[in-house]
Amino acid sequence: MRALFLAGCAALTLSACDKGHDMVTGTPIAGGARATAMLHTASGADAGRATVTEVTGGLRYTLDVKGLPAGTHGAHIHMTGRCDAPDFTTAGGHWNPDQKKHGTMNPQGPHEGDLPNLTVGTDGRGTLGVTIPGQTLAGLLDADGAAIVVHAGPDDLMTDPSGNSGGRIACGVFAPA
Repeated sequence: MRALFLAGCAALTLSACDKGHDMVTGTPIAGGARATAMLHTASGADAGRATVTEVTGGLRYTLDVKGLPAGTHGAHIHMTGRCDAPDFTTAGGHWNPDQKKHGTMNPQGPHEGDLPNLTVGTDGRGTLGVTIPGQTLAGLLDADGAAIVVHAGPDDLMTDPSGNSGGRIACGVFAPA
């Protein structure tokens, strides 16, 4: 039994060294395509930046905000690359090509554009990084583009269409980097 266990461990160790195996979702791709979005508030103030990068098996979103109210905020990818103030409704609804319901906690969800909540500190700054499997930059940056929106309140991760996350307080349009 011990010999069988040691043989299994050796096989696992050797398979970990095999560079021919597929990389894990989220592994950076050398020269992977990127897009960025500069976020602004309804008054036009700089509210930070979002970056999306192609990684193995999906897209990696990084959000770095500033000058926003402290607390928890919903953050979503919206289906249209427009951010007209004051309410940013021109960004449309959440990116949802598969016509699912909102939220990672919803059994019929999530939308492609559903991201985890963003926490902003008392200094007005917050960061979020998440990899979403199965997405492509070509799908995100379709003919009418895409935007990222930060909402006034927390996303309950379940209620359609936007998790009861309140009004849109910051928005940025993605453009290839």
